[in-house]
Amino acid sequence: MQFDATFWVGIAFVVFVGLMLYFKVHRMIIGALDERAARIRGELEEAQRLREEAQALLASYERKQRDAMAEIEAIRQHAREEAAREAERASEKLEESLKRREELSLEKIALAEAQAAREVREAAVEAAIAAAGEVIRARLDQDGAKTLVENTIKDLRRHLN
Repeated sequence: MQFDATFWVGIAFVVFVGLMLYFKVHRMIIGALDERAARIRGELEEAQRLREEAQALLASYERKQRDAMAEIEAIRQHAREEAAREAERASEKLEESLKRREELSLEKIALAEAQAAREVREAAVEAAIAAAGEVIRARLDQDGAKTLVENTIKDLRRHLN
């Protein structure tokens, strides 16, 4: 079997088209693979960037949390100190109030004692006057009473003028 030139041209054409298709398909496959690799590389870079942002955010939130805890502790300490100062002030005010009440009570007691002493003196004076009146009435006769009244009137005039 002998092949003529047309056959060999056909075979060459098929081989040429096959090679062209192979290289074109090969380039398309390599291009698609390169494109896919570039897309994956971009996604990996984006994932790495997102990871770094997440770590930075986490560090920022942890720092804010530490700062907030420190601030909370400072507020607690300040509240404790303020409560202690308020308790001390309240204690001092209570002490002053009790002292004032004690002083007022002592003053009231002194006033009551003075009032009682005055009432006792007045009662003693009234009792002495009544007793003196009884003694005078019992010992004084009519003429003595008249003389006593006249002397008293004279003394009054002298004291009033």
